[in-house]
Amino acid sequence: MALTSHQPAGRADQTLSLNMKLLSHHELAGFGGMGEGMAMQQTRDGRRIMWMAHESAPKNFTGVDVTDPRSPKLVVQTELPHMKVRSNSLDVVGDLMVVAYQTQTVNLKPAGFDIFDISTPEAPKLVSHFDCSGPYSRGVHCVWFVDGKTVHMASGAPDFQPRNPLDDQFYRIIDVSNPAKPVETGRWWFPGTREGDSAPAPARLPKPFDMGFRTHNTNVYPERPDRAYVGYIDGGAVVLDIADQSNIKVVSQWNHSPPFNGFTHTVLPLFNRNLWIVSDECVMDDGADWPKLVWVVDARNEANPVPIGTFPMPSLDAFGKRGGRFGAHNLHENLPLPLSFRSDTIVVCTFFNGGVRVFDTANPYQVQEIAYFVPGAPKLSPSGAIQLNDVYVDERQIVYTMDRFGGGLYVLEMNI
Repeated sequence: MALTSHQPAGRADQTLSLNMKLLSHHELAGFGGMGEGMAMQQTRDGRRIMWMAHESAPKNFTGVDVTDPRSPKLVVQTELPHMKVRSNSLDVVGDLMVVAYQTQTVNLKPAGFDIFDISTPEAPKLVSHFDCSGPYSRGVHCVWFVDGKTVHMASGAPDFQPRNPLDDQFYRIIDVSNPAKPVETGRWWFPGTREGDSAPAPARLPKPFDMGFRTHNTNVYPERPDRAYVGYIDGGAVVLDIADQSNIKVVSQWNHSPPFNGFTHTVLPLFNRNLWIVSDECVMDDGADWPKLVWVVDARNEANPVPIGTFPMPSLDAFGKRGGRFGAHNLHENLPLPLSFRSDTIVVCTFFNGGVRVFDTANPYQVQEIAYFVPGAPKLSPSGAIQLNDVYVDERQIVYTMDRFGGGLYVLEMNI
């Protein structure tokens, strides 16, 4: 399994690139610390709006007109109600946007998600709020909303008491076919993580790597509407049968930690090839939790997934101490939407200070890196290096990626 690739590191203030060109950069009015929520809207008047969630207060979400990717224009930027809440995640279908809210501690509000009417992007209108607050809940970390009817999410709940406070968010399904009245239709949590469970509590990773048995991404695709592909952080990759949402069942679980250091983030199925692309998330600075990798998993027998390789990684010597986090994080997730790039072979990933990187998985046993872009450190970055947090690729193969701390939005062209 390849762990390194060879390219120059340079200084953190220098830009590195291969087969990718910067088309534009927008600092988002000085509030360029962005989370891991990116979604593109096609407006009724033909514009393309990139919606982005912020990593932390005071801003909630920002909309940028990227109809001309060389000249992005700020359309709207909204405020959070207080400094102890974040809107880390969002998704858009048509003129509806779902925005997640997670609080710093339990028992605060708003903790849940909002649904907005964005038919006029300059003036988003609140349609409803789904409340997930409670004595053990910080609300919603990540949402998945692609069919216009269902929100899949990582969330706490007022009636869920975890045995360990790190295990507070689990998989929930919410019917939003009537956007004014969201209704829960299903839930699943890792056995043994809730007070009262008959199953024993799961064995935990050693500190400081114990990040919790809780849900992160909850991907559901039209090719398999009866399956949820869930990154369950220290619980690994979990695939669930959700055909009966009132009786969700485990199809398979694959976990490489231990001996690795946990935090499974995303499970991206490549349906035509019976593969899963599974990303970890680096959560510590200066390579302290290295290696955080992107895995290729053979899922021909979905009940017995087998890892067959990892993506080539930027050099640890070059990037490990470059500043901030270094390792895998988000993937472009092949959203089943008109303005989303979809591919069974090309995978685009963010690696914090390792930038955004493009991979060809045609040979899943020997994945090839074919492009990358590592921006120079943003002005006044507290990490001293870029920290690319999320990535979205449109059907024109334009790449949009954003920085965790202050760099804002980068718009890139691939030459692959």
